[in-house]
Amino acid sequence: MADAARVNRMTIWGDQRDLFIAIGVVAVVIMLIIPLPTLFLDALMAMNLVLSLLVLLIVLYTKKPTDFNVFPTVLLVMTVFGLALNISSTRLILSKGADFDGRMIRAFSSFVVGSGGLQGLVVGFIIFIVLIAVQVVVITKGSVRIAEVAARFALDMLPGKQMAIEAEFNAGAITEEEALTRKNEMTQEANFYGAMDGASKFISGNVKVGIFITVINILGGFIVGVAIHGESPANAFGTYVAFSIGDGLLSQFPALLVSTATGIIVTRSVSSGTFGEDISTQFTQDERIYWIGAVTLAVFALLPGFPWYVLVPMAALLAYVAFRIGQDRKRKVNLADTMAKAGAAKKSEEDTQEMSPVAPLDPLALELGYGLIPLVDKDKGAELLERVHRIRRESALDLGLVIPRIRIIDNMRLEPSEYCFKIKGAEVGKGKIRMGYYLCINPGGVREEIPGEKTKDPAFGLPALWVGEDRRDEAERAGYTVVDPPSIIATHLTEIIKRHAQEILGRQETQAILNKLKEEYPAVVEETQKHLSLGDVQKVLQALLRERVSIRNMVAILESLADFGPVTKDPGFLTEKARQALARQLCLQYADEERTLHALTLEQSLEQKMIESRVETTGGAVSALEPALQRNWIKALSRSVAAMQERGWLPLILCSEQARYLVKSSCERELPELAVLSVPEIVSDITVEVIGEIRIDGNA
Repeated sequence: MADAARVNRMTIWGDQRDLFIAIGVVAVVIMLIIPLPTLFLDALMAMNLVLSLLVLLIVLYTKKPTDFNVFPTVLLVMTVFGLALNISSTRLILSKGADFDGRMIRAFSSFVVGSGGLQGLVVGFIIFIVLIAVQVVVITKGSVRIAEVAARFALDMLPGKQMAIEAEFNAGAITEEEALTRKNEMTQEANFYGAMDGASKFISGNVKVGIFITVINILGGFIVGVAIHGESPANAFGTYVAFSIGDGLLSQFPALLVSTATGIIVTRSVSSGTFGEDISTQFTQDERIYWIGAVTLAVFALLPGFPWYVLVPMAALLAYVAFRIGQDRKRKVNLADTMAKAGAAKKSEEDTQEMSPVAPLDPLALELGYGLIPLVDKDKGAELLERVHRIRRESALDLGLVIPRIRIIDNMRLEPSEYCFKIKGAEVGKGKIRMGYYLCINPGGVREEIPGEKTKDPAFGLPALWVGEDRRDEAERAGYTVVDPPSIIATHLTEIIKRHAQEILGRQETQAILNKLKEEYPAVVEETQKHLSLGDVQKVLQALLRERVSIRNMVAILESLADFGPVTKDPGFLTEKARQALARQLCLQYADEERTLHALTLEQSLEQKMIESRVETTGGAVSALEPALQRNWIKALSRSVAAMQERGWLPLILCSEQARYLVKSSCERELPELAVLSVPEIVSDITVEVIGEIRIDGNA
């Protein structure tokens, strides 16, 4: 109850705080129009002075500029507040004249003007002009310029910093939460400096308006005093000039504090601590500068005419500071040496210990020759790292399999321009890259050939050429598919993941999928695990991935396994039932835009021979046709598939449920891209167009 009441009080206070701030901002704007009594004006002027001082102190004690990201808005509100006070005081000075009783303005005018008469007025006016000149020429102009440059550089550097964060994330140096936090901080920093670029204009505008109001006060007061109040010109000039100088100084002094705070906050973009911490750290790095300063002051003290009673104590103070800095530096060096020796001893002890009996392998690794290192160099954009991170996300969406972090390392055993992919330490693909060149792949519709170094696309084995930058446009016009080096490796990696997804999915990954799914669908997971082991589920998922079937719809897959798990544990049978549960997904994967499947069928006698040749192995059922029959089958199938591809259709075979996996296994080595669907996998709203029948004699 106490906690609930405390939360309610905090909520109510938060709402009231927002209400008070809103009322205050509206009141500041209204002050530009409504006259204020002098007592209220004195209180608000004192408040303006205190607020400006607080802003300056907050800036000095802020470690990062973005920690005070409300500063641009505060700058606007305080500028309007100061102008409102200036206008209100002008109204009272001109209306009351010598009877004006504003204590703050009178105190400032008497303090700055000092002695009475013309001399005091001239001195006060000169001080006012000097203060305005310092604020306009030095502080305000510099702050505005720094804000402009900081905003431009913050926006220009934003893409590079984001790519660097992506590179660290892909390399495993930071977590996804840390990467997101750092990206948000960079965005806030860019927004802050962009806002400061505009907010700094408030200061320069405030100074100009302050000068204008002061001049109006002097001229208007002289006219009002002589023409309306009937004062003598000398009395009117003395009265209104003194009040105008006091009013101007009282309004410009808070503005000077705020402009100083603005200059400090925009010049501390590379700071990692408060202003005091940075000064203390950076001014105590080397004691030699203080020794030199002390000796210099001592020499000046020996020269005739110089105030030795001032210079000697200062030289002694600098010498004492130099001595203390030297002592502190020696202690730090001794401490660092001690820690280094302790670390070396610990490392030596660890080296003598027995090595772990397990040498873990990376689930997926990309090894690069030293000539390809620029592709992952942070200073050169690290474009490949961003592509790798994107591929991991796309694979999770396409296959339903979250790819583990891909370790990217350099391998001196590879040729400089060579790269290779490894899954759990075993090589699964490699290729060569010519840096500074483009790979022009011939997709089959090239209108004219261009000169270049002949090669093959590492991902699909298609004929290709290496061409330079000067022939890139020519190759694109000729019909080639032009790919840059990062895209070559990224495309190859995508194909490697699709081909070997079943090898990446181990028992640990399967358990992680089930654990995550159990949070939202506990009944499905528990019923499946009641009848099937973790290995049984893994085999079904691997079989689906082997044929590039996405396992993203895990609920449908597990429900089918829960239905048929009590009947059998045969992975082949369970896989077919899981595929049928994903029937709509499979049909849409191979159908065209008109939701039509263009398929080949098997001659009935051929399909029956496939079923009769079924042989059970440790890896599941396979087709064991006679060698001569197998060769004729592959020839006939290859001709039919080539005919389909020439017409722009995906190669697809439609057969019975009993023969589906046997057909797929019999041609998987020669035609890995061929899709085989069974009749139960066709949903009712998908049209099937049979374009031919495969016979053993090859006539289709």
